[in-house]
Amino acid sequence: MLNERELESAYLGQFIPVQYHHHLLADTNRMDGFKAAIARHVFAGAKVLELGGGTGVLSWFAAQTAAKVYCVEFNPDMVEEARRLLALNVHGDKVEIIHADAFEYLPPEPVDVVICEMVHGGLLREKQLEVIEHFKQRYLEKFGIGLPVFIPEAVVMAVQPLQQTYDFGGYQAPVIQFQEPGAFYADTLELAQPALYSVIDFDQNNAMQIQWHGQFSMERKGKVSALRFVTKSILAVLMETSSTIDWLHAYMVLPLPESFDVRQGDVLEVSFEYRAGGSISSLQKSLQVKRKPAALARAGHLSLVHG
Repeated sequence: MLNERELESAYLGQFIPVQYHHHLLADTNRMDGFKAAIARHVFAGAKVLELGGGTGVLSWFAAQTAAKVYCVEFNPDMVEEARRLLALNVHGDKVEIIHADAFEYLPPEPVDVVICEMVHGGLLREKQLEVIEHFKQRYLEKFGIGLPVFIPEAVVMAVQPLQQTYDFGGYQAPVIQFQEPGAFYADTLELAQPALYSVIDFDQNNAMQIQWHGQFSMERKGKVSALRFVTKSILAVLMETSSTIDWLHAYMVLPLPESFDVRQGDVLEVSFEYRAGGSISSLQKSLQVKRKPAALARAGHLSLVHG
C-alpha cells in the first residue's frame, strides 16, 4: 500500500523520462548558470551532495574541484544512465551515484555544498522546497553543526496579468502554456508589471504554504484572460559586485476561468494559495481575480486621503 506522499508522487509524475533529462543538457541558460554557481561555491577538497541528480551533470561540475560528490537519485532508470554518462567523463569517478529517496537520504559525513535542482514554475509539482526543508532538519539532528551552502540559494516568484489569446488554428483552447523568457509572443499582451509574491531563502526556515493577496493597476485597455507566473532561481549571490547568478525559468501562463475587459487605471485584485510541490490545479482552484473600475479605485483612494 502506497503512503500519501508516494501516491502524490505517482500522480504528479515525479519520474521524469530519461529523454527529458537529456533535453535539459542542451538548456544553456540552466547549464551555464549552474556551472558558474558551482564553480563559485565548490572549493578544492570540498564535500558535495546533490539531491535529485538526474544525468549527474551538476555533480560532475562539482567534481572538477571537489574531493567527493554524493549524487542521490530515486529513479532507477536515471541511476543507470548517470552511471553510464559519468563513466565517459574525466573526474566522473569522484561522483558516487546513490539510488535513494532524497526525502530520506543523509550523507555519511558533513558536506560543504548541497545542490538541489528540483524546480518547476511557482515551485509547483517538483518537491525542491520540501526536500530541502526536510534535509536541513535531519542534517542538523545528525551532525549538530552549521548547514552547508545551498545551490540555488533562493527562489523569487512573481505574477502578472495578461491578455492571452487561445486560438490554435481556429480551435479555441484556454490551456496552460509555458513561454521562454525574453521571447516575443504575438498572442500575449502584458496588462501590468509583474508583482513579487514570494521569496524563498534556503538559509532560512520556510513554510510549505505559499499565499498572496495583492493588486495591479492596469496600464492599458485589454481583456484579462490569464496570469503569468515568473520563477527565478538565485543560484549564487556575488556580494563583491552586488549581483547574482540567476536561472530564469519558463514562464507559466494559467488561463482564468472567465476573462473580462479592463481599462487603463482599473485595479485588479488577485489572491491565491497553494502548497509548494503541489499540483498546478491546486493553484488554479484557489485563484480569485476581481476587477475594480478606475472610478471606484479613485474614490476609494480619496476616501482614505480625506477620511
